[in-house]
Amino acid sequence: MWSNIYYMGKEPYQNRIELLQGTLDMLILRTLQWGPQHGHGISVAIRASSEDVLQVDHGSLYPALARLRKQGLVAGEWGVTENKQRARYYRMTAKGKKALAAEESRWNRMVAAIARVMRPA
Repeated sequence: MWSNIYYMGKEPYQNRIELLQGTLDMLILRTLQWGPQHGHGISVAIRASSEDVLQVDHGSLYPALARLRKQGLVAGEWGVTENKQRARYYRMTAKGKKALAAEESRWNRMVAAIARVMRPA
């Protein structure tokens, strides 16, 4: 399964990047490492921490959050936002923390391997 994350810019949909499902999951878990957050807040945090380079499509974010809940990697509780709107707040579970550490390790190995292939001869 693929997730839509795209570059911000003049024509964001032309710069859409398709990322593997696990990559979006890793970004969500990384964001929740800093504390509970509602879905829109997670999206804003990913955008901000990527310096406005990445924006997560809500059509990819909410199914990913549901999948992470089903796997026991995140838990959700209903609360009220700063704008007085009802929203589900997600937090990372202990199982999610372990999964994030494992995924980060795999990610770092993959990035290093790709960098080796991409180096000019």
